[in-house]
Amino acid sequence: MGVLSGKVVIVTGGGNGIGKECALLAGREGASVLVNDLGGGLKGGDAGSSGPAEEVAKEIRAAGGKAISNSDSVSDYDAVVAMVEQAKKEFGGLHGIISPAGILRDGMFHKMPPEDWKAVIDVHLHGAFNVCRASIEYFREQQSGSYVLFTSTSGLIGNIGQANYAAAKLGVMGLSRIVAMEGQSKNVRSNIIAPFAWTRMIASIPVKDEASQKRVERFQRTMRADQVAQLAVALCADGAKDTSGQIFAVRGNEVFLFNQPRPVRGMAKVEGWSPESLIEHALPAMRANYTDLGASMNVFPWDPV
Repeated sequence: MGVLSGKVVIVTGGGNGIGKECALLAGREGASVLVNDLGGGLKGGDAGSSGPAEEVAKEIRAAGGKAISNSDSVSDYDAVVAMVEQAKKEFGGLHGIISPAGILRDGMFHKMPPEDWKAVIDVHLHGAFNVCRASIEYFREQQSGSYVLFTSTSGLIGNIGQANYAAAKLGVMGLSRIVAMEGQSKNVRSNIIAPFAWTRMIASIPVKDEASQKRVERFQRTMRADQVAQLAVALCADGAKDTSGQIFAVRGNEVFLFNQPRPVRGMAKVEGWSPESLIEHALPAMRANYTDLGASMNVFPWDPV
Protein backbone atom coordinates (compact mmCIF):
# COMPACT_ATOMS: atom_id res chain seq x y z
CA MET A 1 0.00 0.00 0.00
CA GLY A 2 1.57 3.25 -1.12
CA VAL A 3 0.90 6.69 0.29
CA LEU A 4 -1.32 7.49 -2.71
CA SER A 5 -3.20 4.19 -2.84
CA GLY A 6 -6.68 4.76 -4.24
CA LYS A 7 -5.92 8.34 -5.31
CA VAL A 8 -6.19 9.87 -8.78
CA VAL A 9 -3.48 12.37 -9.63
CA ILE A 10 -2.78 14.58 -12.65
CA VAL A 11 0.87 15.42 -13.34
CA THR A 12 1.52 18.20 -15.86
CA GLY A 13 4.84 18.37 -17.64
CA GLY A 14 4.99 14.66 -16.92
CA GLY A 15 6.94 13.61 -19.99
CA ASN A 16 10.35 14.79 -18.84
CA GLY A 17 12.38 15.90 -15.85
CA ILE A 18 10.65 16.57 -12.55
CA GLY A 19 7.19 15.90 -13.96
CA LYS A 20 8.23 12.49 -15.25
CA GLU A 21 9.71 11.50 -11.91
CA CYS A 22 6.58 12.73 -10.09
CA ALA A 23 4.34 10.69 -12.38
CA LEU A 24 6.41 7.53 -12.03
CA LEU A 25 6.61 7.85 -8.25
CA ALA A 26 2.89 8.60 -7.93
CA GLY A 27 2.22 5.42 -9.88
CA ARG A 28 4.53 3.39 -7.67
CA GLU A 29 2.80 4.82 -4.60
CA GLY A 30 -0.55 3.52 -5.78
CA ALA A 31 -2.12 6.46 -7.62
CA SER A 32 -3.93 6.28 -10.93
CA VAL A 33 -2.07 8.88 -12.97
CA LEU A 34 -2.97 11.13 -15.86
CA VAL A 35 0.37 12.08 -17.40
CA ASN A 36 0.15 15.40 -19.22
CA ASP A 37 2.89 16.76 -21.46
CA LEU A 38 2.67 18.92 -24.55
CA GLY A 39 5.79 17.21 -25.84
CA GLY A 40 7.22 20.46 -27.12
CA GLY A 41 10.58 22.16 -26.85
CA LEU A 42 11.87 24.10 -23.89
CA LYS A 43 10.87 27.44 -25.38
CA GLY A 44 7.31 26.39 -26.21
CA GLY A 45 5.50 27.57 -29.31
CA ASP A 46 5.99 24.38 -31.30
CA ALA A 47 3.42 21.76 -32.21
CA GLY A 48 4.46 19.32 -29.54
CA SER A 49 3.96 15.55 -29.47
CA SER A 50 1.95 12.99 -27.54
CA GLY A 51 5.02 10.76 -27.36
CA PRO A 52 6.66 11.79 -24.04
CA ALA A 53 3.45 11.65 -21.98
CA GLU A 54 2.39 8.30 -23.43
CA GLU A 55 5.86 6.80 -22.91
CA VAL A 56 5.70 7.65 -19.21
CA ALA A 57 2.13 6.32 -18.99
CA LYS A 58 3.30 3.08 -20.63
CA GLU A 59 6.12 2.80 -18.10
CA ILE A 60 3.65 3.15 -15.22
CA ARG A 61 1.35 0.54 -16.74
CA ALA A 62 4.27 -1.82 -17.39
CA ALA A 63 5.10 -1.67 -13.69
CA GLY A 64 1.54 -2.68 -12.81
CA GLY A 65 0.06 0.77 -12.29
CA LYS A 66 -2.78 2.66 -13.92
CA ALA A 67 -2.02 5.57 -16.22
CA ILE A 68 -3.31 7.46 -19.23
CA SER A 69 -1.75 10.29 -21.21
CA ASN A 70 -2.75 13.75 -22.37
CA SER A 71 -0.78 16.07 -24.66
CA ASP A 72 -2.68 19.35 -24.30
CA SER A 73 -1.09 22.63 -23.22
CA VAL A 74 -1.71 23.87 -19.69
CA SER A 75 -1.88 27.38 -21.15
CA ASP A 76 -5.22 26.48 -22.82
CA TYR A 77 -7.99 26.71 -20.21
CA ASP A 78 -10.58 24.74 -22.16
CA ALA A 79 -8.04 21.99 -22.80
CA VAL A 80 -7.24 21.82 -19.08
CA VAL A 81 -10.95 21.55 -18.23
CA ALA A 82 -11.16 18.63 -20.66
CA MET A 83 -8.06 17.06 -19.10
CA VAL A 84 -9.64 17.18 -15.64
CA GLU A 85 -12.79 15.57 -17.03
CA GLN A 86 -10.64 12.93 -18.76
CA ALA A 87 -9.08 11.91 -15.45
CA LYS A 88 -12.44 11.83 -13.67
CA LYS A 89 -14.09 9.79 -16.44
CA GLU A 90 -11.24 7.29 -16.75
CA PHE A 91 -10.50 6.77 -13.06
CA GLY A 92 -13.70 7.85 -11.32
CA GLY A 93 -12.39 10.92 -9.50
CA LEU A 94 -9.53 13.30 -8.87
CA HIS A 95 -7.62 13.94 -5.65
CA GLY A 96 -4.45 15.82 -6.51
CA ILE A 97 -2.62 17.79 -9.18
CA ILE A 98 1.16 18.09 -9.39
CA SER A 99 2.03 20.79 -11.89
CA PRO A 100 5.68 21.41 -12.82
CA ALA A 101 4.99 22.07 -16.53
CA GLY A 102 7.14 24.91 -17.78
CA ILE A 103 9.26 26.58 -20.44
CA LEU A 104 12.20 28.97 -20.43
CA ARG A 105 12.92 32.03 -22.55
CA ASP A 106 15.80 33.62 -20.68
CA GLY A 107 17.33 36.96 -21.53
CA MET A 108 18.26 40.29 -20.02
CA PHE A 109 15.15 42.32 -19.31
CA HIS A 110 16.21 45.33 -21.38
CA LYS A 111 16.47 43.03 -24.42
CA MET A 112 13.42 40.81 -23.73
CA PRO A 113 10.86 40.68 -26.57
CA PRO A 114 7.25 41.00 -25.37
CA GLU A 115 6.45 37.60 -26.86
CA ASP A 116 9.07 35.94 -24.63
CA TRP A 117 7.51 37.59 -21.57
CA LYS A 118 4.01 36.50 -22.56
CA ALA A 119 4.97 32.93 -23.44
CA VAL A 120 6.54 32.25 -20.05
CA ILE A 121 3.71 33.92 -18.13
CA ASP A 122 1.16 31.93 -20.15
CA VAL A 123 2.65 28.53 -19.32
CA HIS A 124 3.77 29.08 -15.73
CA LEU A 125 1.31 31.54 -14.19
CA HIS A 126 -1.72 31.15 -16.45
CA GLY A 127 -1.05 27.41 -16.53
CA ALA A 128 -1.15 27.27 -12.72
CA PHE A 129 -4.39 29.26 -12.75
CA ASN A 130 -5.88 26.93 -15.35
CA VAL A 131 -5.16 23.67 -13.52
CA CYS A 132 -6.44 25.11 -10.23
CA ARG A 133 -9.52 26.82 -11.63
CA ALA A 134 -10.51 23.81 -13.73
CA SER A 135 -10.57 21.53 -10.67
CA ILE A 136 -11.22 23.73 -7.63
CA GLU A 137 -15.00 23.43 -7.67
CA TYR A 138 -14.77 19.64 -7.81
CA PHE A 139 -12.28 19.61 -4.92
CA ARG A 140 -14.51 21.89 -2.85
CA GLU A 141 -17.57 19.74 -3.50
CA GLN A 142 -15.83 16.57 -2.39
CA GLN A 143 -14.14 18.50 0.45
CA SER A 144 -10.74 17.12 -0.41
CA GLY A 145 -7.97 17.92 -2.84
CA SER A 146 -4.31 18.83 -3.03
CA TYR A 147 -2.35 21.09 -5.38
CA VAL A 148 1.41 20.90 -5.63
CA LEU A 149 2.53 23.85 -7.73
CA PHE A 150 6.07 24.85 -8.59
CA THR A 151 7.85 28.09 -7.91
CA SER A 152 11.56 28.86 -8.25
CA THR A 153 14.32 30.56 -6.35
CA SER A 154 14.48 32.77 -9.45
CA GLY A 155 11.26 34.31 -8.15
CA LEU A 156 11.76 33.88 -4.41
CA ILE A 157 15.35 35.15 -4.43
CA GLY A 158 16.18 36.29 -7.95
CA ASN A 159 18.41 35.33 -10.88
CA ILE A 160 19.74 37.66 -13.56
CA GLY A 161 18.33 37.00 -17.03
CA GLN A 162 15.05 35.49 -15.83
CA ALA A 163 12.66 38.40 -15.30
CA ASN A 164 9.78 36.65 -17.07
CA TYR A 165 10.35 33.35 -15.26
CA ALA A 166 10.80 35.07 -11.89
CA ALA A 167 7.62 37.13 -12.28
CA ALA A 168 5.62 34.04 -13.23
CA LYS A 169 7.01 31.93 -10.40
CA LEU A 170 6.46 34.60 -7.76
CA GLY A 171 2.92 34.92 -9.09
CA VAL A 172 2.46 31.18 -8.53
CA MET A 173 3.45 31.73 -4.90
CA GLY A 174 0.65 34.27 -4.44
CA LEU A 175 -1.85 32.07 -6.23
CA SER A 176 -1.02 29.04 -4.10
CA ARG A 177 -1.33 31.07 -0.92
CA ILE A 178 -4.83 32.32 -1.76
CA VAL A 179 -6.00 28.90 -2.98
CA ALA A 180 -4.84 27.48 0.36
CA MET A 181 -6.53 30.23 2.39
CA GLU A 182 -9.82 29.98 0.52
CA GLY A 183 -9.72 26.19 0.48
CA GLN A 184 -9.00 25.69 4.18
CA SER A 185 -12.64 25.29 5.20
CA LYS A 186 -13.16 22.67 2.46
CA ASN A 187 -9.98 20.65 3.09
CA VAL A 188 -8.45 21.84 -0.18
CA ARG A 189 -4.71 22.25 0.15
CA SER A 190 -2.09 24.01 -1.94
CA ASN A 191 1.68 24.06 -1.50
CA ILE A 192 4.58 25.04 -3.73
CA ILE A 193 8.06 23.66 -4.29
CA ALA A 194 11.16 25.48 -5.52
CA PRO A 195 13.18 22.65 -7.03
CA PHE A 196 16.92 22.35 -7.46
CA ALA A 197 17.38 19.55 -9.99
CA TRP A 198 19.30 18.76 -13.15
CA THR A 199 16.68 18.77 -15.91
CA ARG A 200 16.67 19.75 -19.57
CA MET A 201 15.43 23.21 -18.49
CA ILE A 202 18.47 23.72 -16.27
CA ALA A 203 20.74 22.20 -18.91
CA SER A 204 19.61 24.91 -21.35
CA ILE A 205 21.03 27.75 -19.23
CA PRO A 206 24.34 28.92 -20.75
CA VAL A 207 27.57 28.24 -18.85
CA LYS A 208 29.75 31.34 -19.04
CA ASP A 209 32.89 30.49 -17.07
CA GLU A 210 34.88 27.71 -15.41
CA ALA A 211 33.34 28.31 -11.99
CA SER A 212 29.86 27.99 -13.49
CA GLN A 213 30.88 24.80 -15.28
CA LYS A 214 32.05 23.23 -12.03
CA ARG A 215 28.80 24.24 -10.36
CA VAL A 216 26.85 22.62 -13.21
CA GLU A 217 28.82 19.40 -12.78
CA ARG A 218 27.89 19.35 -9.08
CA PHE A 219 24.25 19.89 -10.06
CA GLN A 220 24.32 16.85 -12.30
CA ARG A 221 25.80 14.62 -9.61
CA THR A 222 23.85 15.68 -6.56
CA MET A 223 20.55 17.35 -7.49
CA ARG A 224 18.19 15.00 -9.27
CA ALA A 225 14.57 15.25 -10.35
CA ASP A 226 13.59 12.09 -8.46
CA GLN A 227 14.56 13.77 -5.18
CA VAL A 228 12.06 16.58 -5.84
CA ALA A 229 9.37 14.03 -6.68
CA GLN A 230 9.51 12.56 -3.17
CA LEU A 231 8.19 15.78 -1.62
CA ALA A 232 5.67 16.45 -4.39
CA VAL A 233 4.09 13.04 -3.90
CA ALA A 234 4.22 13.32 -0.11
CA LEU A 235 2.29 16.61 -0.24
CA CYS A 236 -0.54 14.88 -2.15
CA ALA A 237 -0.90 12.19 0.50
CA ASP A 238 -3.41 12.13 3.34
CA GLY A 239 -0.49 12.11 5.74
CA ALA A 240 0.20 15.73 4.75
CA LYS A 241 -3.39 16.88 5.33
CA ASP A 242 -2.26 19.50 7.86
CA THR A 243 0.24 21.09 5.44
CA SER A 244 -1.09 23.86 3.23
CA GLY A 245 -0.06 27.32 2.04
CA GLN A 246 3.64 26.53 2.49
CA ILE A 247 6.74 27.15 0.38
CA PHE A 248 9.31 24.37 0.20
CA ALA A 249 12.57 23.85 -1.63
CA VAL A 250 14.33 20.60 -2.45
CA ARG A 251 18.07 20.66 -3.07
CA GLY A 252 19.53 17.19 -3.40
CA ASN A 253 18.75 15.44 -0.12
CA GLU A 254 17.98 18.75 1.60
CA VAL A 255 14.42 19.96 2.15
CA PHE A 256 13.82 23.59 3.13
CA LEU A 257 10.80 25.48 4.40
CA PHE A 258 10.83 29.12 3.26
CA ASN A 259 9.48 31.99 5.30
CA GLN A 260 6.91 34.27 3.69
CA PRO A 261 6.99 38.07 3.37
CA ARG A 262 6.34 39.77 6.69
CA PRO A 263 7.46 43.20 7.96
CA VAL A 264 11.02 43.27 9.29
CA ARG A 265 11.16 46.92 10.40
CA GLY A 266 8.64 49.71 10.88
CA MET A 267 8.71 53.41 11.69
CA ALA A 268 5.95 55.92 12.38
CA LYS A 269 5.86 59.71 12.36
CA VAL A 270 2.87 61.30 14.08
CA GLU A 271 2.80 64.33 11.81
CA GLY A 272 3.25 62.18 8.70
CA TRP A 273 6.12 61.65 6.29
CA SER A 274 7.43 63.83 3.49
CA PRO A 275 9.83 62.77 0.76
CA GLU A 276 12.58 64.72 2.57
CA SER A 277 11.98 63.12 5.98
CA LEU A 278 11.76 59.66 4.43
CA ILE A 279 15.13 60.20 2.71
CA GLU A 280 16.68 61.73 5.81
CA HIS A 281 15.32 59.43 8.51
CA ALA A 282 13.26 56.41 7.45
CA LEU A 283 15.40 54.97 4.66
CA PRO A 284 18.71 55.25 6.57
CA ALA A 285 17.10 53.64 9.64
CA MET A 286 15.85 50.72 7.58
CA ARG A 287 18.97 50.25 5.49
CA ALA A 288 20.47 47.65 7.83
CA ASN A 289 17.41 45.48 7.19
CA TYR A 290 17.45 45.73 3.40
CA THR A 291 17.55 42.48 1.41
CA ASP A 292 20.69 42.34 -0.70
CA LEU A 293 20.68 41.80 -4.46
CA GLY A 294 22.41 38.43 -4.32
CA ALA A 295 21.16 35.61 -6.55
CA SER A 296 20.22 32.07 -5.52
CA MET A 297 23.81 30.91 -5.42
CA ASN A 298 24.58 33.57 -2.83
CA VAL A 299 21.88 32.21 -0.55
CA PHE A 300 22.85 28.57 -1.15
CA PRO A 301 26.66 28.73 -1.50
CA TRP A 302 27.42 25.27 -0.08
CA ASP A 303 27.49 21.98 -1.93
CA PRO A 304 24.21 20.06 -1.69
CA VAL A 305 23.99 17.03 0.56
